[in-house]
Order: sequence, then C-alpha cells, then structure tokens
Amino acid sequence: MIAIVHHPAYVAPAPARSTYRWNKNGLIRDLLRAEGDRVAWHVPEPMPVRWLEAVHDPEYVAEVLEARVPAIKTRRIGFPVTPEVAARARAVPGGTWLAARLALEHGFAANTAGGSHHALAATGAGYCVFNDLAIAAVRLVEEGTVDRIAVVDCDVHQGDGTAALLAGRPGIATYSIHAEKNFPARKARSTLDVPLADGIGDEAYLTTLAETLAPFLAEHRPQLVLYQAGVDPFAGDRLGRLSLSLDGLARRERLVARLVGAVPLASTVGGGYGDDALEIAHRHVAAILTLGAARGHR
Repeated sequence: MIAIVHHPAYVAPAPARSTYRWNKNGLIRDLLRAEGDRVAWHVPEPMPVRWLEAVHDPEYVAEVLEARVPAIKTRRIGFPVTPEVAARARAVPGGTWLAARLALEHGFAANTAGGSHHALAATGAGYCVFNDLAIAAVRLVEEGTVDRIAVVDCDVHQGDGTAALLAGRPGIATYSIHAEKNFPARKARSTLDVPLADGIGDEAYLTTLAETLAPFLAEHRPQLVLYQAGVDPFAGDRLGRLSLSLDGLARRERLVARLVGAVPLASTVGGGYGDDALEIAHRHVAAILTLGAARGHR
C-alpha cells in the first residue's frame, strides 16, 4: 500500500477574488480514495507554532494564524488569508513532516498538498503561505530524525523560498530544475539550480535531470529526500513554459525514484494550473501512483 497523508483542512473554501483552484486537493483525495486498498490513509497534526517560527518570522506566523495578513503580503500570496486558509497553511507542513516520517518507515509516502516553495521568511508568495518543505526539513534535522536531507524540486518554477530559507542550514541541500524565464523573476540560489530554456520536451528534460540530479545526490548523500513533484512542466499547463508530455511526467517520476535509490522519498503535490481542476488532479495522482509503483508499492 502507498502511505498517503491528508487532512480535512486541505480542502478550504475559496477566498474571495482568488484564481487558485481550491478544489484541487479535494479532487486528489477523491481520486486516491477510488484506489481502495492500494492506499493507506494518515491524518497529520497541525505543525506546532515553534516549528513554523523556526523558519518563518514570528510576526508573519502570527499574521497568518490570526488571519490578519496585510494587503501588501496578500497581493504577493495571491489570495486573502481567511481563518480557513490559515488552518490549511498550518496543517500542510504537518502533513509534509508526517509524510517524511512515513517514508522513513515505508520507503515512500505522499502528502496530498504541499510543495509551497515560494513562501519566504516574512511573507508568502505565488499561492504559497508557509513553506512546508523548509519547515519539515528543518524540523527533521533539528529533532535528530536524520542528519542529512535533500529537497529535490521539479516544479516548473524555481523553489526560491525553499532555497532562501534553507541556505546555510547544516545537513540540508536544495536542488531545483525549472524554466529559467518563468516566475519568480528574481531567483534565489539553491545548492544546485538547473535552469532550462522555454519549450524543452521530454528527452532533453530527462537527460538534463539525470545528468544533474545523480551527482547532486552522490555528493550530498541524503538520508531522506523531500520531493516537490509539481506537474506544471506539462506542455498544456497554464503557468508552465516547458513542454513535457504526460508520458514524460511519468518517466520523470520513475527516473527520480531510480536515482534516489534506496533513500526514503516523500513527495508533495506542487504546482499544476489550468481551467480543468479534475484534469490537473489526475496529473497529480498519476505522479503519486507512479512514484509508489516505482518504489514497490502496488
């Protein structure tokens, strides 16, 4: 069975004036439920405040949890932070942390949300409120669960927030392969960045991924990998600038699983954008199921 982490708070009502597809996580849940006994469900605890504050500024954490985020930060996030959105923002990092713990036990686990890689210390950005990848990575190392961890980000957008928040943190390395000319305009510096030209298709993408991720993993020897499995490199994605096919996305997941080898792997949903939320949810679920199968969970 595939260990799947989901919290009811992931499915929050859409705030006013939001263009984000708020029903995506509920659709991912429903599609995975249809897999029946292939999936083992786990419910996370909301992330304790002290671990949110280990990565984000305490004042920003309070602004979010009290749903009083100022307008300038609301604009950067892309939607208002309501009490329901605040509850979701706190639950998601708890889910990524739990998925990591389950991956250490089972080899692979997936969070049905997360991958909020644009959130910075004092503000959210790009539909990201708290950076669950950074929060989970810091907690796992500081609690002593692992000594070395890698965040591997294959979203079409650079993981700028993750790179900035984890820079200089002992035992944590960050990798991002992304469209060079896509959001954010101002990139951060990951441990390894792999910028790609617009329009790259399956073969060039997968070759570049293999040639860069393999030596990164060999150098940093992580005991756990947090994987941002965004599906927005897909050719039809509304906010992507790359040209992967659905088969190319599946091959990406199998390649990542192979390169990671026996190292435990925990995935987050990441980006996927367009008018048809169900179609996007299918891509995310395909990523999870492909990773699970590649890790021997059928």
